[in-house]
Amino acid sequence: MENTEQHQSIWQVIKQNYRLYLGALVIVIIAELIGVKKFQVGSALIVIYPMLFAIVISVLLGPDIFRFFKEKASTKASSLVLVAITPFMAKIGVLAGSNLPKLVDVGPALAFQELGHVGTIFLALPIALLLGIKKEAIGATSSTCRDKDYGLICHLYGANSPEARGALSIYIIGFLIGTIYIGFLASIVASTNIFHPLALAMACGIGSGVMMAAASSTLATIYPEYGDQIIMLAGASDTLAAIIGIYFTLFISLPLTRKLYYLLEPRISPKHTRDPKQMKSMKVGD
Repeated sequence: MENTEQHQSIWQVIKQNYRLYLGALVIVIIAELIGVKKFQVGSALIVIYPMLFAIVISVLLGPDIFRFFKEKASTKASSLVLVAITPFMAKIGVLAGSNLPKLVDVGPALAFQELGHVGTIFLALPIALLLGIKKEAIGATSSTCRDKDYGLICHLYGANSPEARGALSIYIIGFLIGTIYIGFLASIVASTNIFHPLALAMACGIGSGVMMAAASSTLATIYPEYGDQIIMLAGASDTLAAIIGIYFTLFISLPLTRKLYYLLEPRISPKHTRDPKQMKSMKVGD
């Protein structure tokens, strides 16, 4: 009896949201049909992946433009993020277990690489607060806001939380601008001839497959004699950075961002954005 009621409830949900599910399926099919697009800009190779096309199509069909999806459907869609991101989080855990020897060998080097994210917190968080951004700044500045980071924020705060909205905004910006930016950055750094090509390949791994591909493809084009090694090291670095990065975000950068937020928000946030009642009850570290 309980199983029957459960199945009925599932079918009721599908019936109520069929427009959302069908639209998502069509968007995915269109994006996959478009496929990966690559084009050369100077020495930088720009790679555009299907997810970017899916994001653009979804925005166009949202409640603010063509209104195929209403506000209610958009709200329900945000709650489904956890369902979509959970398999990826499980994959990270499996990779962590299977790559423990590698983590022991190169973990310290990648840990120092993760320390660069702390620098962005001290730079980006004050700027966000000066612009009047509230708790969205916690999710936006605590990490690089890639898949693993956004999934972690959603699990900790909920998909509809301000923190998740902040992380999602940077996640989308990363797809729209990040791949182009990191492709040019790899080209510019390589032109200085300061670092060895394989050192640059290791630096391509930031826990984002899209950005890693854009940077490593650019380096492989610039250094064809190291092409295969660059792709291999960049992929390994990206995998390990994703594994280490989620723990770094959970135990270091996110708590640090929260502490700094509650310390700086009452002091530097514009007065017209503050809630007097909230200010009275706010405590550092809450």
